[in-house]
Amino acid sequence: MVVVMIMRLRINVNKDGSKNYYVLKSYRTDAGKSTTQIVEKLGTFEELAKVHDNPESWARAYVEELNRQEASAQRNITFSYSPSTLIEKDRQNLFNGGYLFLQKIFYELRLDYICKRINEKYAFSYSLRDILAHLVYGRILEPCSKLATYSYAQTLLEAPTYALEDVYRALEVIGQEKDFIQSSLYKFSKATGKRNDKVLYYDCTNYYFEIEQEKGMRKYGPSKEHRPNPIVEMGMFMDGDGIPLAFCIHDGNTNEQKTLRPLEEQIMQDFGHAKFIVCTDAGLSSSANRKFNDRGERAFITTQSIKKMKQFQREWALSPTGWHLPGHKETFDLEQILADETLCEKYFQWTFYKETWFNENDIEQKYIVTFSLKYRSYQRKIRNEQIARAERALASSIKQERTRQSDYKRFITRIPVTESGEVAERTQYALNEAKIREEEQYDGFYAVATNLDDDPEAIIRINHGRWEIEECFRIMKHEFKARPVYLSRDARITAHFTICFLALILFRYLEKMLGHKYTCEQISSGLRQMKFRKLEDVGYLPAYTRNDFTDALHEAFGFRTDYEILSKSRMRNLISLTKKK
Repeated sequence: MVVVMIMRLRINVNKDGSKNYYVLKSYRTDAGKSTTQIVEKLGTFEELAKVHDNPESWARAYVEELNRQEASAQRNITFSYSPSTLIEKDRQNLFNGGYLFLQKIFYELRLDYICKRINEKYAFSYSLRDILAHLVYGRILEPCSKLATYSYAQTLLEAPTYALEDVYRALEVIGQEKDFIQSSLYKFSKATGKRNDKVLYYDCTNYYFEIEQEKGMRKYGPSKEHRPNPIVEMGMFMDGDGIPLAFCIHDGNTNEQKTLRPLEEQIMQDFGHAKFIVCTDAGLSSSANRKFNDRGERAFITTQSIKKMKQFQREWALSPTGWHLPGHKETFDLEQILADETLCEKYFQWTFYKETWFNENDIEQKYIVTFSLKYRSYQRKIRNEQIARAERALASSIKQERTRQSDYKRFITRIPVTESGEVAERTQYALNEAKIREEEQYDGFYAVATNLDDDPEAIIRINHGRWEIEECFRIMKHEFKARPVYLSRDARITAHFTICFLALILFRYLEKMLGHKYTCEQISSGLRQMKFRKLEDVGYLPAYTRNDFTDALHEAFGFRTDYEILSKSRMRNLISLTKKK
């Protein structure tokens, strides 16, 4: 389908008589369909008058020049190849252009300006902006070592102007300026669009090293991946839209509960943000952290282990009476429902709840407990599969000690005595029926604790958003290959995770712009495949498959790269467009 495109000037006159100048781009296809969009704001009459004697004449001439360039770019291009001519040796012919969409977000978030400020502070000659940008794009598109990323940057449409040694120098600076980068980025993101920062989700994870010796932050500690390697601890705040807000790096042997408060204090001091709800899982919800967020304009919502409740609290939580359903005035008895198959089927998709207040550790907290037949069924399905594995292990005489809480071997118990009570000559094993019964009583139940007096449904809905921060860590570990870490200096380690953090922010903004219609794998793969073949003195041929994903990208960003051929001037204009604020 042929697309006819024309630029025109639009002048908006406000009620006070002031004028705003815009460049409009109108499309018309050979099917007769047309659309118009604003592609550039030139400024107000007063702003333009400072640099142009006649703002309106200048604006019209500017639009005419844009149309001239566009017409030149749209002319048919012919070229020829010879089957007897060898291609030039060592000449780069294929370039990645998927980074242009990331670059658009990079500049809109003013990361270029943040780098400029740091450049001015240290007065170094290389461009920190280009280095940081390429490291971030590479982490998303081709995650690898810093050396390999430097090589990968040579394949981008804009070749690096810095040397490899500049990359390693820049890492030291990026690590040192982590806090400045984070706080500045938050403020610019607030200026460019509303941040959903009334609820902040916090979680921790750790990353392992290939280097076995402890040094600096690299310490042995409890690994979430159960690896016998030194680790570092990473804590991260995420906003209500799933976009990272701030992160911290600690020694690998740091108690994760102690990482929350320092980062919160940093957000309040450096970010100027002091009114929010902190949502965490039970592992990060110590009494000290709850008390800290029971002050000022802050509040907390945290998961609460029913098993770890005091006995009277646990009895209340598991009691079959006093349960409610959203939109129903009456209360329900779970025993009656569970005893009736018809009622079980009727309420299978519903979630029951009950709530009460407890004063615990000098904090008034509301406990909300939910019960779901669907969740109960899911938990029992998983457990039955684990029991089956335990029974197969018993039958095969493979008796290994349990390694973690979710391991099926927790259902295998050792029997040290015979039936007569004598010490057994050899160790015997059996299915731990008591353990199974103990776990079954909690099936379907889920609990949260909060100091908010809000509607239980709203509290539960906020808490369910915690899965997104777990998704953030998954993206960094798997898509961005943030571990294993090969760096040894603390500043460079911090820089590595700063780069991963920034890459995650750009990636989440991209997901949002695409309406969350594509998986992480689809986005990464799609951007990676957007390559262009360069024809010397002619232009660029798209060497990727146009599909729904690429169409969605172009629609979201307002420019296209999928013409049969792009002249050199059009490609330059596209690159320039991605760097406009």
